[in-house]
Amino acid sequence: MAGRALQLRTIAYDAKRCRLRHAGRKLDMCAAEATASLLHVEENFSACLARIDALIFKPLLQAEPSDQKGKENFKLFLLLNDRFQALWNLTEENYRIVKQKCSTSESFCIQDIYIVWKGDLFLSLYIQYFVTFANYVVVHGFEHATKSKSEAWKHHKTVLKQFLTDFTSETSMSLALYTVLHKPIRDHIEQYILLLTKLNEVLKEGSEKDVITSAVKEYVKLESFISQVLDEACFTKTLWKSLGYKFTDMLCVPERRLLEDSRNLPISASTNRSDRILLFDDVLVLIQGNSFQSFDLKLVWVDENCREKSAPGLYGLRVITPEETFFLSAKDPQMKAVWQWKLNQAIRQALNGKRDFPLWGKTGEGTEPPSCRFFTYVFRLESKFKSASYEGEWHWGKPHGKGTVKWRDGRNHVGDFKEGLEHGFGICLVPRRSEDRYDCYKCHWYEGKMRGYGICEYGNDMVYKGYFKDNVRQGFGILENHSAEHPFKYTGQWENDKKNGYGVWEDKDRGERYIGTWLDDHKHGQGIVVTQSGVCYQRTFHADKMVGSGILLLEDDSVYEGNFTEDLTFVGKGKLSFANGFILEGTFTNKSGQGLQTQGILNTSNEQPDERITKTQLGLKEFPVEKRWKGIYDQFLEFVHSGCKEETEESFTGFHIQTSKELRKSQEYLFCHRGTEDVSWKIEDILEELVHHQELESLQRYLEKALKSSLHPLGKLLKALTIAFQATYSGIGANRHLLTMAQEEVKYYAKKIWEFYQGLLHLALEQKGQMPAKCVDGETSDQKACSVVLPLILPCFYPELFMLYMLYHEREDDLYCQGIVDLSLFPDIKLLEFLDVQKHLWPLKDLTLTTNQRRSLIKDKCFLSATECLQKLM
Repeated sequence: MAGRALQLRTIAYDAKRCRLRHAGRKLDMCAAEATASLLHVEENFSACLARIDALIFKPLLQAEPSDQKGKENFKLFLLLNDRFQALWNLTEENYRIVKQKCSTSESFCIQDIYIVWKGDLFLSLYIQYFVTFANYVVVHGFEHATKSKSEAWKHHKTVLKQFLTDFTSETSMSLALYTVLHKPIRDHIEQYILLLTKLNEVLKEGSEKDVITSAVKEYVKLESFISQVLDEACFTKTLWKSLGYKFTDMLCVPERRLLEDSRNLPISASTNRSDRILLFDDVLVLIQGNSFQSFDLKLVWVDENCREKSAPGLYGLRVITPEETFFLSAKDPQMKAVWQWKLNQAIRQALNGKRDFPLWGKTGEGTEPPSCRFFTYVFRLESKFKSASYEGEWHWGKPHGKGTVKWRDGRNHVGDFKEGLEHGFGICLVPRRSEDRYDCYKCHWYEGKMRGYGICEYGNDMVYKGYFKDNVRQGFGILENHSAEHPFKYTGQWENDKKNGYGVWEDKDRGERYIGTWLDDHKHGQGIVVTQSGVCYQRTFHADKMVGSGILLLEDDSVYEGNFTEDLTFVGKGKLSFANGFILEGTFTNKSGQGLQTQGILNTSNEQPDERITKTQLGLKEFPVEKRWKGIYDQFLEFVHSGCKEETEESFTGFHIQTSKELRKSQEYLFCHRGTEDVSWKIEDILEELVHHQELESLQRYLEKALKSSLHPLGKLLKALTIAFQATYSGIGANRHLLTMAQEEVKYYAKKIWEFYQGLLHLALEQKGQMPAKCVDGETSDQKACSVVLPLILPCFYPELFMLYMLYHEREDDLYCQGIVDLSLFPDIKLLEFLDVQKHLWPLKDLTLTTNQRRSLIKDKCFLSATECLQKLM
């Protein structure tokens, strides 16, 4: 049984091997027959191409025209010759390979068929040839060529006519040339298809059949492509004949093809808009009378769902371009559908930068062009962008996304756009008229205007960091002049591009600082002036001029209450309180050459200085802490009320990068993240975390981490407040008469930070569908702020506060130090007596004692020493 089974398996194996050998022979026979046929086809075609080259291309290449139009066409003919030569060389190479294979090989396979193996190369060269051929047809190249007056052309003309009659019955020389330069090549492609189709029919299912099937499909597509290319070329050529020179001179280019004409497929534009509509492969043209408008298809959008009311019985399409929108109306829905399809196909192919293969076939790429695009456009019509060039992203006819606008006057804007306007972060360069310098705005924009936090580096060496609204400085901001001529710094409130409200001005030339209110860029209202020499005064100002009486605090602790001039000279009635307690009250005059004179009463009854006078604290009533720095608080609270949207965070709370060096490369800065920290704070993460850190200990840890971060909104608020505090109390502003004002300010910072935290927490709870806790009364809220927030923020203000404390207690410290110095001059015994030190603690060498007294003291000292030693051991 086992032997019988083995015999049966051997017979089956031999049969299978025989079938495979037979199939292999059949495949070899098919491939051999196809190769032999291909050899014959290529031999004939190569001979045909040689005759065309000798009788058409070579004579025409020797007939270079002299006129401008002829020269342009001749360049195109040179390119056509290059394409022809490449096609001929490929045919020759294919012929040599096939011939060599037929003479040397015993077996054949699919790879031996060169038009299959190198199919992509064949397709590419044929496409290049026919595209160039069609370009030559469009510009009436053959008509111009046959009119050549060169001797070389005349010599070959008779021979050429005889050659052309073998291919075509056309009597016109130009039509005959047109036919000869494309018909043999198209016929040759048909022979390829026929040959491959026959081979495909005899092959069985398998990988070889799949390869041949795919090759047949590609060559059929090529045939269809050539037919469409030539049809479009003739269609376009006919159009140029029908239009006047004015249109053809401006519109006719070799590569442009007419895809549709409203005279062939009726459609009309908006009322009185145009007489004729032409759809090319790159532009849409509206002709009216002797003028026309062209629209680049890359910036054309077609909306079929237009709400514009069309005339009764008409079906409309809305066409959107960067500066104009118009409507196309057809008489029936089928006509509308065809125009819509052709428009969308042409737009998509223009955006891709290449035509489909075949031109109007199904490519699987979809029929709808993308609504978002990237392109460059120069605005023509009257608008804020007139004559400006925009390069960037578009959406339905409007700049939308990232982009760059360049005006002819030198202005540049790089940033975010929305629905045709600057919207989001942007960097704008504005040239200064009088000098070769620029103002550089790095700011947030809203509907075409600056709004929110920004940094402006002016061309005159001034820098503004703060908030804008409607293109002007509005809210809190810092203006600093870095020039050597008149350096200054203003930190405070702005309104309508002017200093208005509470602000601090530091004049570095004069060495003084003004803390007070402003109106239209002038000191106006109550103000405190602190000088570098330590003098401090409080006055009422009107348009930068001091009016009324005031308080002048001198560096020797004298206090003057009354009227005085800008150079701090006493005038009129006043009261001068000296540091030793004396008070001089009267009328002060200052005559040239006579010095300061006074008539009044000197009160010497007070022998001790009054601390209420020498340590007078300024600004508490005049500048309530609630009215200082409202511009900072308002922006952060508005951010909370707006829902803490991530895209508006920087606009409200400012960038955490403020140095201009890091913002120098505007384009690079714009398209990258403007922040790098180990801990990333995203708004949604912040709100999520807040809910989980409501317990006191957890909350303290969270707040400590948040306040130290330059990316967290709480950290940004603290940073802004720190800058305002330093602008007021550091450097020149370090004056003991401002200590209480600074203390109250820091406490209020804690309160506002706590309010901001509460706002964030309420928003987080609301988004989770939870009810926020009931609002506590003001006292409890203040206590929370002082107990939780104040200890966390105090370290940020230590340097300024310590200096103010030191200056405030400077007199006591001086007296203490002087007392130490005076005591150090005493002899040791006198010093011990003065300090009432018990005599048994005095050094023995300094005592005059009897022997028994000395032993008693030594005994006591030893006893105390032993006791201390035992205590340490215990």
